[in-house]
Amino acid sequence: GHTTGPSLNNDKLYKFTYSAEVYVDQVKASLQKSAGYRMSSGVDVNLLWRNPENDDDQLIKITIRDVQVENVNERPAAKNIFKGKSTEKIIGKEYLEALQRPIVLELVRGKVKNFYSYQNEPGFTQNIKRGLASLFQLQLHSGAAREVDISGKCNTTYHVRQDQVTKIKALDSCEIEKQGFTSHSQILDVSTKATSATIYVLEDGFIKSIKAEENYGLLLNSRRKTGAKIVSKQKLELKSVQAGPGLIAGKQVASIIKTLDSSYVAVPLVAEPVKSECKKCPSLSEHWQSIREHMYPEKLSKAEAARSFLSFIQNIRKATKEDILQIIRNENKELLPQVVDAVTSAQTSASLEAVLEFIDFKDASTATLQERFLYACGFASHPSEMLLKTLTAKFKGDIANEEIRETLVIVMGALIRKLCDREGCKLPAVVEAKRLILSRLEKAKKDDNVRMYLLALKNALLPEAIPLLLKYAESEEGPLSNVAATALQRYDPSFLTKEVKETMNRIYHQNRKVHEKTVRTTAAAVILNSNPSYMEVKNILLSIGELPLEMNKYMLSMIQDILHFELPSSKTVRQVLKDMRAHNYDRFSKMGSSSAYSGYMTRGPDVSSTYSLDILYSGSGILRRSNMNIRVFDRNAELHASQVVIEAQGLESIIAATPDEGEENLDSFAGMSAILFDVQLRPVTFFQGYGDLMSKMFSATGDPINVVKGLILLTDHSQEIQLQSGPRASAEFLGGLAIDISGGMEFSLWYRESKTNIKNRVAMFIAGNTEVDSFFVKTGMETTLEVETTLDFISTVQFSQYPFLVCMQMDRVESPFRRYVTKYESLPSGRRYTARRGKAELLAGNEYPLHQENSNMCRKVFGAKSDSSSNWF
Repeated sequence: GHTTGPSLNNDKLYKFTYSAEVYVDQVKASLQKSAGYRMSSGVDVNLLWRNPENDDDQLIKITIRDVQVENVNERPAAKNIFKGKSTEKIIGKEYLEALQRPIVLELVRGKVKNFYSYQNEPGFTQNIKRGLASLFQLQLHSGAAREVDISGKCNTTYHVRQDQVTKIKALDSCEIEKQGFTSHSQILDVSTKATSATIYVLEDGFIKSIKAEENYGLLLNSRRKTGAKIVSKQKLELKSVQAGPGLIAGKQVASIIKTLDSSYVAVPLVAEPVKSECKKCPSLSEHWQSIREHMYPEKLSKAEAARSFLSFIQNIRKATKEDILQIIRNENKELLPQVVDAVTSAQTSASLEAVLEFIDFKDASTATLQERFLYACGFASHPSEMLLKTLTAKFKGDIANEEIRETLVIVMGALIRKLCDREGCKLPAVVEAKRLILSRLEKAKKDDNVRMYLLALKNALLPEAIPLLLKYAESEEGPLSNVAATALQRYDPSFLTKEVKETMNRIYHQNRKVHEKTVRTTAAAVILNSNPSYMEVKNILLSIGELPLEMNKYMLSMIQDILHFELPSSKTVRQVLKDMRAHNYDRFSKMGSSSAYSGYMTRGPDVSSTYSLDILYSGSGILRRSNMNIRVFDRNAELHASQVVIEAQGLESIIAATPDEGEENLDSFAGMSAILFDVQLRPVTFFQGYGDLMSKMFSATGDPINVVKGLILLTDHSQEIQLQSGPRASAEFLGGLAIDISGGMEFSLWYRESKTNIKNRVAMFIAGNTEVDSFFVKTGMETTLEVETTLDFISTVQFSQYPFLVCMQMDRVESPFRRYVTKYESLPSGRRYTARRGKAELLAGNEYPLHQENSNMCRKVFGAKSDSSSNWF
């Protein structure tokens, strides 16, 4: 009778040869030099039983014999890890016996209805058999189906042409227990692409040959040249058909199986997760001892610190709470903050429990550690609901240090946003944390409290917080309205409703009350950044000329930057300027020193980064605000990598100058606020009040204040892959940053000069390891990238004349960049083959060309003092 699946003849033994190969390499490489291995064997297949009522229901027996393991690519004897070893020695006696025990398949219309094997068989060998059994599943008519095989339940499409059948399996559709995680930011993440195709050639109603190929490609989004691929190939070829055993008579499948071997059981065809034990792995404390010296604070701008941080995280993820606590409790003060960075970044339940048992928020003396713990939570690559729940509980409890209390709620805001970005806005812990922040903000009486809840909202970016932020931006005094306005600036323009724009226009044009310049310029930036109308742009341009001295110059510079950098609103601005020709000249020839400028730091095929720098002065030459931003973006996403804002007010009395109109009563203050990787940090105060200012000025050593120091886990991708030939593969990409940012401000009354210096020292290390793990051999590839660099930003102001001279310098020092690729094959005995290739280069330093006007001023500033320092330009 006609069958819709392959059909075997009675009393025949089909003898096949089988091979399964695995390759691991770089994405674009040809397979000739890949790491990998090949397992080959004979496979015997015969028909045991055919259902008397349905030809299309058959039991077939499959036996693997004569197993060989060898290199997938020719290796000279000295580099061949299998050389001189018998298969039994490589695989192990009991595994080899298990592998050669036969399996039985029940095929109904070509699909595997039951897979019979032995219950207590090792998972590794069982998976190799599942990989072979899955090849026997096919249908003889074109069409799509949801099928279960070793890869899970997958969408499969068949194309049939005469005696050839092609089976395409959509691997991203497979339902199988998945483990792993990805980074929160798409730019820092890894993309995976997977394909699977099998070609069958039929003869005489049964299989003549099968060729299957499965490909996995992994790419680092930020540098698509860096990545890995895993290729798995299977080949089954019919060699001969001989006389074979006869059929077993019977009606019920169950009784046939029992007759055959009472130990047979039906086992799922989907692969079972397996992991080989590590025999010679160091303990957590041994590993820590080996990297400890690279983790001292003064070494935190070296690539070796970032590398050690990543390897430590990988080991912490395998460790128990007790192992972790042992290290935390015995470490000295200098190294503890780095240990806390790593333990918190590991994000396992054991690591979180360990660090929380150690950190005591009731103890004011350990504030530094508490802060490092909280920031590591804020930067978490895949935070859990549990983490937010725990922090919310801590916030409601006793906290000895007020700054830690602030940091805690600011970090809660960052976690709300990360969880909401992953469809977690409705989780109970998120709902509770949102409610807490919003309700406490409404009840807050003290300015400090209001500020911390506003900063938390600046991280959380909740759409429902916009009305509250508008209220604070418009009706509060300076510092608070400033935080609210900068929070609105961080929202995606699509959230900025008509109401938001009306409020921003009222603030900028001061329709209801006088606002500080800092808030007005932020309001203007929000308007110009969110698809402004013709009239909005026209009113802003008309206002230039009527503004306080330096604000005129600043707004003019902002408009010029929109045009020169082709920002989205530049079309509208050009149109308005064309129509306003008549009253341009006087309005647009303003004197002053404030400025705004954007430019590219890097432009690459995958990712580009821009910097923008704007500086606003008061009429007497004292800095009001300097704002330096670095953004990274690709085709689909953007990351606010860093922002450093230095704000000052009420400093005119030092140089006996007159404050600007409306700013006569401002308290003396200077401070710094930073955003790092989309997370707003707690602002730092340099001085507050005239007395504090005077005492610091006379003792001012100009020593920089440390703003951020620590280790941050940026890229965090871990993925388990079940290959259809049986082995498990894993891909791990980790990227870490060792960072040291400091800033300072110094005055020289003698030279009537002030200097602001921000030093960003960073080292980045990325490590990718892609490995295929068969119990008897591991093969894989490690990729590493490392770079160390320093970005200096210095602004010097001389206020002995007007307009005062301002010189801004932004420099990147020469930076070493190294990358290595190591391919390996290894046996549990420790015998190992490795091939390593690397490249080290120096990336040239760079002085970023801020605008021409700035270059001219720098010549004057440095020409005026002495010629020795003018070699900057």
